[in-house]
Amino acid sequence: MGEFEFLRWSADGHVGTVWLDRPPVNAVNQQMYAEIREFFAHLDVHLPAARVLVLTGQGRHFCGGNDLEEFQTMDPGNAPDRMRLVREAFWAIYDAPLPVIAAVHGVAVGTGLALAASCDLIVAAEGAKLGTPEINVGVMGGAKHLSRLLPQPLVRLLHFTGEPLAAEEFVRYGGVLTVVPRERLLDEAYALAARMTRHSPIALRYAKQSLNAIEYADLKGGYEYEQGLTGELSAHADAKEAVNAFFERRPPQYTGS
Repeated sequence: MGEFEFLRWSADGHVGTVWLDRPPVNAVNQQMYAEIREFFAHLDVHLPAARVLVLTGQGRHFCGGNDLEEFQTMDPGNAPDRMRLVREAFWAIYDAPLPVIAAVHGVAVGTGLALAASCDLIVAAEGAKLGTPEINVGVMGGAKHLSRLLPQPLVRLLHFTGEPLAAEEFVRYGGVLTVVPRERLLDEAYALAARMTRHSPIALRYAKQSLNAIEYADLKGGYEYEQGLTGELSAHADAKEAVNAFFERRPPQYTGS
């Protein structure tokens, strides 16, 4: 895919920003799912210097969900291929080799919730609302993504009622890190990104790989996996630079090797 109609992006040092851009509410259609999948699967091409990404939305909202017109033409025959593309878009964000921070404003519902929950961390603007309204339009989905952000009783409440929840409530349960005034949203996301980009890009990639792999693993198996990655990381110059800089009481100079 050579052209992107519904995504915009920019780079500032080691932080990349990606905007969902499909007015009026950034509702996602099949083409936009394909663009998300393509973009996040090839970050080294589109944002080669990035160590951390910020995903946000143009306009008043992060993402108002799936384009509802597509549900009008869905049937058991065409649903599997369509749903596969949706999954692959979400997985491309979740499996991105870099930390991804969602900066949510307005609404992040349905697909918007799943996109945000596919990221590693979420910061939100005052007044933002997140939820899974699928039951309101006769479809399913989003509850598993929501379970990354809220305890099961609240997941069920939001899913059964189809009603969103304020970002301030998500903060209480750790699903959203912080809520700030709308005008400070990106500054907050960039400040968080800066706390990560000071680390080696190699170490950040290993950390992302590790966190994804152990998220649902048992304690013993998960820790053994982490130890294995420590062994692999020890072959890289950046790993030695990190520990040498600690002993020499100086800032590390990473080369990404």
